[in-house]
Amino acid sequence: MTAGQALFVGGSWAEPDGGHYEVIDPATEQTVGWAPEASRDQVLAACAAAREAFGPWARTSPEERAAVLGRAARIIGGRVEEYAELARAETGATTATARAMQVGVAAARFRRYARVEPAEWAIPPQINEAGRGGTSHALKAVGEGRAGVMGALAVRQPVGVVTCVTSYNNPWANTAGKIAPALAMGNTVVVKPAPQDPLSVYRMAEALEAAGVPPGVVNVVGGARTEVGEAAVESPDVDMVSFTGSTAVGQRIAEVCGRGMKRQLMELGGKGAAVVFDDADIRSAVAGIGTTFSFYSGQICTAPTRVLAQRGVYDRLVEQLAGYAGRLKVGDPGEPDTVVGPVISAAHRDRVESYVELGRKEGAVVVAGGERPALPTGFYVPPTLLADCTNDMRVAREEIFGPVVVVIPFDDEEEGIALANDTDYGLIDYVWSGDVARAFRVARRLRAGGVGVNTVGRNMEAPFGGFKKSGVGRDVGSYALHAYSEVQAIVWPG
Repeated sequence: MTAGQALFVGGSWAEPDGGHYEVIDPATEQTVGWAPEASRDQVLAACAAAREAFGPWARTSPEERAAVLGRAARIIGGRVEEYAELARAETGATTATARAMQVGVAAARFRRYARVEPAEWAIPPQINEAGRGGTSHALKAVGEGRAGVMGALAVRQPVGVVTCVTSYNNPWANTAGKIAPALAMGNTVVVKPAPQDPLSVYRMAEALEAAGVPPGVVNVVGGARTEVGEAAVESPDVDMVSFTGSTAVGQRIAEVCGRGMKRQLMELGGKGAAVVFDDADIRSAVAGIGTTFSFYSGQICTAPTRVLAQRGVYDRLVEQLAGYAGRLKVGDPGEPDTVVGPVISAAHRDRVESYVELGRKEGAVVVAGGERPALPTGFYVPPTLLADCTNDMRVAREEIFGPVVVVIPFDDEEEGIALANDTDYGLIDYVWSGDVARAFRVARRLRAGGVGVNTVGRNMEAPFGGFKKSGVGRDVGSYALHAYSEVQAIVWPG
């Protein structure tokens, strides 16, 4: 069987016990391929294979592991067109996005973690005042000038077996962002891809196999049934779970991890606030906020979906955002001039549409979009702008995960900050202001894991993660190496 039709367990491609299910192209509604449905026993076998492979892999040198990751980066980078076509068909992303932001970023992440970094640090020697026979003896020793001097070393050790549960919006970059740093630190992984678009993840496993990943170091076991993910999290062979997805699912995973004292890395939902002040560069703000409409059709947790506009600029910002939304071509993601492709499924399209209707009932004004495009096939939602919102509306408080932006007015800096922080989420917020000092002052007061000042761009070495219900832990850059490791102290007498 080819990659995508079989499970990857212990270095071999295995026939799935549960047969296969259809993967649907969100644009054409046609079958892209057939994905394997693992049984619970097969998931547990993958976890056991990862456990068996962990010791030998952890004992390899960082340079050996880096060489494997580097080869994987070259293989993926050499097949961008092939892999991007599959990603476009599975996810509905535009061709340009699939090439650059999915497959291209995946290759870049493997290259990044092929870079060897120090894994141990010397700690300055310290007088040990309690290490020579208890407190009273230590105090006497200090008084007599013979207290012990202790040296110490901090060493980053791999966590062990990591279950990686990946998101549907970017199967290439998201999966690579978990596998690459985990392997670089000496962990082994069991990957459970999202059921909507798992075929790309199996192709990544194929590339890793070709790159020389030893048997059991990487395992991929997918399926549409919930028992697949549950087994991958619950297995006693698993030491850590890295999850990207909704807050509700993350909370259920965290409960299981808590019972087993398993490490967690959770990148969950978002409802990013974009605070736009009267003195902002409106064209820049509109272009940044407008990425919600185009980037993965709004199916991205970092999107600035909740716009807080100071009253002096409110009307102008709403007008320009509405015009921007109306100019974006919605349609076939394979056509070069398409900007907004479909959302992932009919069920998700219906969910997004239900939120737009809910916004109307709550009193919001639909100033752009709001009606299903007249296209013959596909799960399309047009760029939609809801104005005159308040922060207590459900459309302003709940993650819609589609090309929908809500706009809320505010009067002054204090109110803008209060509204931005009045949310269950805290992943990435944004501030637009011509006063840079004010922008940074406001940014420091926002309860979010990241803040963009006059930009929606990201620095890929900066820590990434959320406050509140947007997640637990940090990854990206060196922070991902920290996330997939434990710190061990080695101490000796000086």
